[in-house]
Amino acid sequence: MSRHQIRVESQSVYLPEQSQPASDRYVFAYTITLTNTGDIAARLLSRHWIITDAGEDVQEVRGLGVVGQHPHLSPGESFTYTSGAVLATPAGQMEGSYQMVGDDGVEFDALVPPFGLVRRESLH
Repeated sequence: MSRHQIRVESQSVYLPEQSQPASDRYVFAYTITLTNTGDIAARLLSRHWIITDAGEDVQEVRGLGVVGQHPHLSPGESFTYTSGAVLATPAGQMEGSYQMVGDDGVEFDALVPPFGLVRRESLH
């Protein structure tokens, strides 16, 4: 096992009350849980997202921290946050990475596996 290891888990949900399909605006919330599965504490420095809609339009987002925070995770500790994304299509995906620094000064990336952003039609 790597001494620097962050597990990333994701969930997403379509927000119909904030979306406007007639205007090609589909809003999604996503929840990310970061868990330090290594044996050295680490701080999140920044994020890099690649967001692709069903039309293959790609948005890249880079920024410091997440939701205004730079969480510091001791081994075994988790941090969960929720944010959002807006697409021009009812489906797409996100993937990316978090840039981290261990308490030993080593910088590393925590990869975010691709996850879907999908508008599910409600069942009546």
